[in-house]
Amino acid sequence: MAQNRISLTVFLPLAVFLVLAWFLYKGLFLDPREVPSPLIDKPAPDFRLESLSTPGRIVDRREMLGKVWLLNTWASWCVACREEHPVLVEFARTATVPIVGLNYKDTRVEGMRWLTQFGNPYVDSAFDQAGRVGIDYGVYAVPETFLIDKQGVIRYKQIGPVTPELLQNTLVPLIQRLNG
Repeated sequence: MAQNRISLTVFLPLAVFLVLAWFLYKGLFLDPREVPSPLIDKPAPDFRLESLSTPGRIVDRREMLGKVWLLNTWASWCVACREEHPVLVEFARTATVPIVGLNYKDTRVEGMRWLTQFGNPYVDSAFDQAGRVGIDYGVYAVPETFLIDKQGVIRYKQIGPVTPELLQNTLVPLIQRLNG
């Protein structure tokens, strides 16, 4: 009987350790940008915010109904946004889809300085200084980009910078399908 207790007290911690080690090992191969969003295939949250560039003008999600479009969350303080921004500026030149910016937890002065310095790929940028709309969209780090269809349904979410490869291999084919 005493021998059974000894083997159980040795085996149980070893089994727990092996299970934890397996989960940690498996986690090494996960891409943190592939976090599933509960908003995929759901209507995009409604918003009405002031325009970053034109105080008093309202940017309303409903203005985009009937169009396939991108909503890109960004901020002047965001290092990864600096990496992504030239890609968006170049993509905007193709006029494939309108890109609406969501200037997230920023100041109007810094946001405008950013667009003046680095270029403006957006048809407009909504000014979300408090971050409330970002919360509605489940944004937990900028940049994040949402592809929204003609009915206002989120079809894709990119966590982290949009890259040329992502545009070519994922977003453009999906945009073409949604516009088809």
